[in-house]
Amino acid sequence: MEHEIQQWRTENDTRVLFVERRGLPTVDLRLSFNAGSCRDGKLPGLARMTSNLLLEGTDRRRASEISQKLEQHGARAYTRCWRDTADLNLRSLSHEAHLKPVIGELCECVGRANFPSEAIERVRQRMLAGLAQEDMAPMEQLEKVFIAAIFAQHPYATPLGGESVSLQSIDQEALRSFYGRYYCATNATLSVVGDLSRQEAERTAEELVAKLPLGKPAPALPSAVASRQSNRITKPFDAEQTHISIGQASPPRGHEDYFALYLGCHILGGAGLTSVLARRMRVERGLSYSSASKLTAGAAGGRFQMKTHVRNDAVAEALMVLRGSFEELLEHGPADDAFDLARENLLGSLPLWLASNQDLLDHVATIGFYDLPLDYIHRFTQQLQTLDVQAVREAMQRHFDPSLMATVAVGPESAISDIH
Repeated sequence: MEHEIQQWRTENDTRVLFVERRGLPTVDLRLSFNAGSCRDGKLPGLARMTSNLLLEGTDRRRASEISQKLEQHGARAYTRCWRDTADLNLRSLSHEAHLKPVIGELCECVGRANFPSEAIERVRQRMLAGLAQEDMAPMEQLEKVFIAAIFAQHPYATPLGGESVSLQSIDQEALRSFYGRYYCATNATLSVVGDLSRQEAERTAEELVAKLPLGKPAPALPSAVASRQSNRITKPFDAEQTHISIGQASPPRGHEDYFALYLGCHILGGAGLTSVLARRMRVERGLSYSSASKLTAGAAGGRFQMKTHVRNDAVAEALMVLRGSFEELLEHGPADDAFDLARENLLGSLPLWLASNQDLLDHVATIGFYDLPLDYIHRFTQQLQTLDVQAVREAMQRHFDPSLMATVAVGPESAISDIH
């Protein structure tokens, strides 16, 4: 079966998901640890700094030697840290002569990272510089304030890149403690896609995680529930446009209503120029070149978000259109033509989502980390084909309440002072 996912556990209990995909002599893999920013605790940025340092040296090799070894075999490895996960990603040639030494190198990195002092300072300064750049970007400011508004005291509210004060406080002891707690075999999921047999994939998996301690899985997070009151938050920022987000916390990944909510969100603002928001904000009124909505989901909850940026003299009208469009969708459900267009758009786009090994890896890794059914991609297609207008409307009514949503605006004081 195309895209069939095989799964097993390594000898030290790391879960592995594998899709054999021939055609190109390459392999893509992702080792995901339940070690995202939601685990930062009192040190925002700790998870990302740990992730950023994973390839910066071991007891045996310096960062430059690790990079040289990977380049020698034409491989590319990098780390990323999100709210739920900290990921080690690899793209390599699949032939054993190249893959085996690369896996051996990464095995040392994930199992024997030593966080050298000079690397800590280099990464710290890079992260501080990133925060300074974010302070100058209105869209970044909007995202930070919006996340804090909808997640409040939940661990998901922790800023991914940390805060200046906390970044300055993170030391080698904190990094090694975080690494020792969360970078272990039972707290990891490995996803592999590419030109390997099952036997070769099993051998690769064992070699990669061989030096990880058994450890313990990270504890479950509390549910990120929607706020019981609305928020209106403004952040002055001298710019030619005002950036706006409206939304609230939404159900976690794997919730039975996720498919219906996803389709409803796509109808509202995810289907390009055929979406409701694009038509009303751009085509009919010329308020904004870019207006959209999105639904994201994590282990403990997700977020529904409408976003736009408009002329400073059009803020009030834009808010009226955004809120009105959403309330209309909730009350009456999508129009038949909008429903059909959005569903066709999603069904037509699905093959493109899986076109490359990397694209497919993204979906396989999501299935693995969030413990979704192995046929989740097929179920997604089936659900889209069977959902109707009423199912979408009822799902959105169950989970979304316009009177309880957060509204965040970042722009000149004169444009945002009267937001309500």
